[in-house]
Parts: sequence; structure tokens; C-alpha cells
Amino acid sequence: MHPPRFRLAPSPTGYLHLGNAWAFFLCWLAARHKQGTIVLRIEDVDTARCRQAYADAILEDLAWLGLTWDEGPVAQHPRIPRYTAVLEHLVAAGHAYPCWCSRKDLQELASAPHGETPVYPGRCRSLSEDERTRRAALRPPAFRLILPDTACHFDDAVLGPIQLTPAACGGDFPIRRADGLFAYQLAVAVDDLDGGITTVVRGADLLSSTPRQQAIFHYLNAPLPRYAHVPLLLDATGQRLAKRHSALSLRALRHVGVRPQAVIGLLAWLAGLRPSCTPCGMEELIADFAWAALPCHPVHLPPDPLGMLQRQR
Repeated sequence: MHPPRFRLAPSPTGYLHLGNAWAFFLCWLAARHKQGTIVLRIEDVDTARCRQAYADAILEDLAWLGLTWDEGPVAQHPRIPRYTAVLEHLVAAGHAYPCWCSRKDLQELASAPHGETPVYPGRCRSLSEDERTRRAALRPPAFRLILPDTACHFDDAVLGPIQLTPAACGGDFPIRRADGLFAYQLAVAVDDLDGGITTVVRGADLLSSTPRQQAIFHYLNAPLPRYAHVPLLLDATGQRLAKRHSALSLRALRHVGVRPQAVIGLLAWLAGLRPSCTPCGMEELIADFAWAALPCHPVHLPPDPLGMLQRQR
């Protein structure tokens, strides 16, 4: 039996922060606990937002933290021809279709209550070939994948049994934009397939992506990976970590002299792998790693995480 394959998949749209490190930390431990292979993938398919400087910083920050990898880094942008071939296959097989709905159209069509995922009603799915030809002459379309009508079931390593309906995932979803940019869902699914990824570890905020990506795997007659959707790491006020938390970027922590062992100790404590927040190395946590130790609810940082890290000399 081949060893399991995991991936670290950062996007070079900014510097890594503690929230990114949290998910990568758990993925790394899960992989090393299973003696698996780790693939580093730089998800730069969104060329308008990605920067090489951020990609270079990602490699430095991961290495500083001790998050090593076995293969890569593999970039997405050279794989555009592969995504194009998959799109053409899906359209030819009747699993995807062109869509001319504008952003305004989608807002008017949205039927979900406030706070839920808007459901695309499939307006362009039933267009005739003549109508598609007429519209294509006016402007290029986006492309949507047909989400199967049945609910998606899978057993998540963290959350347990999951059932999601097509409506909960927004219905038919974009796989390429009208400007030619491939969507996250298609690129990631194809990359996981081609890379032989057997376990996907990511944040619980991406849970609704799983049925969409499983649909792509299904249409390509490919085996599904296993999934582990880890709880989000929030600040002390309950806000999701983002670029506004610049003081908690790994670059900033390095600049003020925080040791990587202090960061690992904090993450291990938050994950329930250590009884207290004390410095430690990644290797020390491998043997005792277990998904069962991880809470299923969002995890909050302490009120002064920077001060806590700086005091751990």
C-alpha cells in the first residue's frame, strides 16, 4: 500500500498569519503521524491577486516554522492547459454548461434567506443551442458545473458524518469565469486528482466546497480523497484572522524575535495536544497526534497572543 498523500496549499495573496499556520500545522502533523507524503502546492491560479514576493515569503515562513514538505513547490499557473482540457471534457459530456448571468442577474436570482448560500436556479442550464450561439456572439460566457441533485454524504475526520444538500452548497457553481480565469473549485479538484492526494486538510469554512469538488471527481471517474475540516482560528473577539491582523503574520512575528517553538507551542495548546502553552518543536507532537483531541467548534486566540509569544523565550 502506498503511503497517504497530503498537501499544503497556500495562496500567495499575502503573508501567512497564525490562522494559515494553524491549518498547515494540523495537516503536517496528520501527515507525519501517518508517515505520509506532503506536497507543497502554491495556489496561484488567480494571477490578478497573486504575487511572487508572497510565494517566496511562504517558503521562508513554512521552513522557519518547521513545516517541511516532500514534493514541490508545485504552482498552478502552468497547469492552465490541463484545466482547459478538463473543462472541455466536462462540457462535452454534458456535465457543465456556459452561463451568461451577470453579477446583477445573480443578485436578483438569489433565493436564499439572509446569511445562507444563495442558490443558483440553473437559468442558463436549459438554454437551446441556438440561444447559446446567439449569446456567445455578444460576449464570452462563464461555465458552471451541474451539481448532482442528491445530497452529499461523507465522513469527516474532525466533524464526523456530514450530509450537505445541493441547495446548501449553492446549486450549479462556476468552474471558469467569463474572463477566462479558472475557479478555485475546478483547479483544486484537478490538482488533488493529478497529485494523488488522499487526504485533504482545510478549514471548516470550506466545508461547502467538498460536495462541489466531489462532483468533479465523480464526473472524472476518480476516487475521492478523505477530508478533515479543522475549526477556524479566531481572534479573542471572535473575528476570523485576516490581513488586518498584520501583527500576527509569521513575518511580523519573526521580525519581533518570536521563536518558532513558541508559535508551535501555542498552536499545540489550542489544538488540545499540550496541557499548557509552552514552547516545543513539531517533531515532539507527531507520536501523540489525534484528530479526536481537536475541538469541533472555532478556536479563539488569547487576548494578547503576541505578548504571550514574546514572553516565551
